Amino acid sequence: MRNHRLVLSAALVAAGIGLIPGIAQAAGPGPVAPAAPAAAQGAAATGAAPDAARAFKGKAFTSPADRTVVTPESGDRTGGTARAQGAQGEQDGSRLSIDLYATGTGAHSIDLRTIVLPWDDAALDVTISWGDGTTDTFSATVAGFDTDLRYTKHTYAAVGSYDVKVTVKDTTNGVEAANELTFVTAGAEFTSHAPTRLLDTRAGLGAAQAKVGGRSSVALKVAGVAKVPAGVRAVVLNVTVTNTAGPGHISVGQDKDLAEGAETSNVNYVAGQSVPNLVIAPVGDDGYVHLFNGGWESVDLLADVTGSFTTAPAAGYGALTPTRAVDTREGVGAAKGQVAGYGTFGVEIAGRGGVPAGATAVALNLTATNPRADGHLTAYPSGQAAPATSNVNFTAGQTVANSVIVPIGPDGKITVRNGSWKPADVVVDVVGYYTPDSRSAFVTAWVPMRLLDTRKDRSWGLRKAAPVPARAYEPMRLEGDRTTPEVDGWALNTTVTNTTGAGFLSVAPDPNFWSDYQNGTPVTPQRPLSSSLNWTAGATVPNLVQTPGGKGGMVDFWNQGWENIDLLVDLTGYYQTIR
Repeated sequence: MRNHRLVLSAALVAAGIGLIPGIAQAAGPGPVAPAAPAAAQGAAATGAAPDAARAFKGKAFTSPADRTVVTPESGDRTGGTARAQGAQGEQDGSRLSIDLYATGTGAHSIDLRTIVLPWDDAALDVTISWGDGTTDTFSATVAGFDTDLRYTKHTYAAVGSYDVKVTVKDTTNGVEAANELTFVTAGAEFTSHAPTRLLDTRAGLGAAQAKVGGRSSVALKVAGVAKVPAGVRAVVLNVTVTNTAGPGHISVGQDKDLAEGAETSNVNYVAGQSVPNLVIAPVGDDGYVHLFNGGWESVDLLADVTGSFTTAPAAGYGALTPTRAVDTREGVGAAKGQVAGYGTFGVEIAGRGGVPAGATAVALNLTATNPRADGHLTAYPSGQAAPATSNVNFTAGQTVANSVIVPIGPDGKITVRNGSWKPADVVVDVVGYYTPDSRSAFVTAWVPMRLLDTRKDRSWGLRKAAPVPARAYEPMRLEGDRTTPEVDGWALNTTVTNTTGAGFLSVAPDPNFWSDYQNGTPVTPQRPLSSSLNWTAGATVPNLVQTPGGKGGMVDFWNQGWENIDLLVDLTGYYQTIR
């Protein structure tokens, strides 16, 4: 019997099914939301190909029919242009109207719905100008008061804002009409930012100098602050909770209601802990993000920015299979031996391990292990002074990891600093990079989507609640069964809970296709060496993971411990090039 379970993350997928409200709980790994349907090993494949990316509902852009501008034929009684006024109007504007509705499907694509309504029988010639210098055309014959409704998809070469104009010529009645809207791509590209503290409730930075009360939230202005662009779509924050007096969780959202009503969590804590986690947070139209304390006791919150995503060409993502760049225990990538208290060391990043020479930032998993005293680790660009921020917080003897996105210095290096007064070992795994040569843009989930909660039965009974067995892996299908994945990388918030011993989680691409599992013929993946998060008995530990899928769009979650664990996986976004 194979030592793995098979997960199908199809729920909120082809049919666009939304999350079902779950049970809010202050302790443990965030609120519990029913997960997507799952298929146990050997179950028949579902009819609809699952595709987690397509479950994202993009922002809608509209221009209703009453905004149509109509130009009558020469010599017509109005003698000029008019706004469409509906089928019963008396101006020429009522002879022809165009309703526009557009959404973003994927990082660079637009799905445009056009509804053309003529007053009389009409032969129509339609031109769609996409705003990037390209057009599509079609013709239709429509009976009076009937409509021509159709969907047209277009892909842009770059992320950005585009003015889309639809022009309709009614050659039968000599009328021309036009309507237009401004469309913004769902994808955004990355700009690195020197690590900068935006929020510290202990000091009154970014918010009042006071703890965030239990079941309360704090609003943090990020757009236009500390050189973060005004039109930012999402921001990369290292969020830390500290001075905790009880268990709870932190949820981050683009507005207060979304943060406080979230069915997922970003950071989990218990009394006396200081816990960080990297969050790629969507930013509200008002330039704010909101951080909700889901515990019953007050806490202090810190947030450090290391980058942002905007809808303008900057740097795209490059996904890598996790590669160990540094292990001071073995002398890999740095001198063998613990890093001295308040000591630093440089790490060569650009031009090594799959990271190109022109990369501007790197995505890492940074781990502290065997520390002799409490402290923290900070990663920052080489050639700069150490910032007053932290990436990983630890206590004596603890092994703890955190995801990090850090700018690369001009010499192609980053610097890691041990913020403890005593030595500690450091492990660095490279999981991806950002470069101007890539057009792989990030599409953020306005609300994180729970893909897996092993504590709960999945919809339709296809996967019963069961932990991930010791030394086993959990394959997850994130795309349809295709030979070339459409997504370059996934941003997943992973949480391990109900632990009875120490261990670590590894996340890596799966080499199989979904059909291989359905047929009972999968190749057993090679066990990864890298770690995404570490835990001890009784701990609940989250960490953001950025990973590519395998050739079939599948990802494996490895329980590298010797006891069973429960696992939660929340989709927070994905990276995609032009398709």
